[in-house]
Amino acid sequence: MTLAPAEAAPRQDLAPLLPLLGPWLRTRRWYAAGPSPAGALTPVLVNVVREQAPALLHTVLRTQDGQLYQLLLGLRPDLPRRLAGAAIGQVPDGDRRGWTLYEATEDAALMGVLLRHLAQGTDGGLRLHRATRMPLPVGLVPRPLTADQSNSAVVYGDRLLLKIYRRPEPGTHLEVETLRALTEANCVRTPRLHGTLLGGPTGLVLGLMEDLLPAEGDGWQAAVRQVTDCVDGTCPTVPATGGFTAHARALGAAVAEVHTALADVFPRVLLTPHDIARQAAEMTERLDRAMREVPALARHRAPITRLYDDYARAGARGCPVLAQRVHGDLHLGQALPTPSGWRLIDFEGEPARPAAERAAPQPVLRDLAGMLRSFDYAAQAGLRALRARDPDDAPGPRLRRARRARAWALRNRRAFLAGYADAGGTDPHCHPLWLRAFEADKAVYEAVYEHRHRPDWLPIPLEAVHRLART
Repeated sequence: MTLAPAEAAPRQDLAPLLPLLGPWLRTRRWYAAGPSPAGALTPVLVNVVREQAPALLHTVLRTQDGQLYQLLLGLRPDLPRRLAGAAIGQVPDGDRRGWTLYEATEDAALMGVLLRHLAQGTDGGLRLHRATRMPLPVGLVPRPLTADQSNSAVVYGDRLLLKIYRRPEPGTHLEVETLRALTEANCVRTPRLHGTLLGGPTGLVLGLMEDLLPAEGDGWQAAVRQVTDCVDGTCPTVPATGGFTAHARALGAAVAEVHTALADVFPRVLLTPHDIARQAAEMTERLDRAMREVPALARHRAPITRLYDDYARAGARGCPVLAQRVHGDLHLGQALPTPSGWRLIDFEGEPARPAAERAAPQPVLRDLAGMLRSFDYAAQAGLRALRARDPDDAPGPRLRRARRARAWALRNRRAFLAGYADAGGTDPHCHPLWLRAFEADKAVYEAVYEHRHRPDWLPIPLEAVHRLART
């Protein structure tokens, strides 16, 4: 799909805003180039959803490196104090000179305007391609979700969630395709898809509308709370080295159910020895690239590449490896505890990987490895919370807490895998080598991410790489 620049008139309307948007983009978590300048911005799509104040503009911009970014922009002559944190800057010239440009997803009034616009079913421009016949309830009260994510989301009442892809990609969108198939298959472990947000004459996928799941927080928040209590020795119902295991086991069973549903609606393939050797070579290449950004990985290159080579040799010996559509970025933050059990969300895959790679069939053990890494992260996050609360604790208590955190992670990792196997999924205990290789690959990916975005978290994946290198 080729996207041409926006027509001249809309681009001219947007021109006074472009100098404000470049510096602001660099402050967004979803900006791919980190602190690097965005350079010249080219409008690809521009939609004036509402002209009068407060105005609502929708645009997709292309940066000099070819990356697309989707923005929802509000404009007001005077910005209310409640929206001060959403401000981008003052418009320097044009018809709206002196008005304040701001992030529109934080403005409930404009998000209500957007819902009514989508409910009208306008052809062309910004529109919602419906997946169900149920009308959109336009009277629902909007509120933004403030979680630190690579996309943005707006909740409408207690029923709908609008997910906005900040970095849209031309072509078929992996999450939309996956959720549509799971919705048609009546999968109870995933949200129901209501529609796809499209833009422009080519139908660029810009987001989706789905059920809002009835959850108070996510699995990550629940796990970290449990770690903090149990590692501190104050958990009232479970031993300090336990906790959460029943939830972890149930989560493993839920993941197995989703994998079964995905295998029913998407094709499965048997990887050949050549396919497995290629996967091992790609993991080695990712490690070598990561070492250039994170030199601390270099000391582990030899044992980690031997692990990847062992995976390739297992394939050469004829060990069958099935691949299928998977979640692709599975962790505790993508699992929601609801009254009817665990539900899985966000089927985009790892955002840093190319779209074609994310859509390709993968061994289910890749998802399991991602969740294992998440249990390790939750244990360390709980420790960090305790250290922040009590930074002057003595070495003895600090060591006991660290041991309890490691025991918590180990126990819950085991419970998760057992729940997965009990529910009929591939028994991960039968493939420890593959699981270790995929966990190492995930930890290397995490090391690059933390180096770029959260340097103080870098020791967590480095410790995992060190452990896997010695196993």
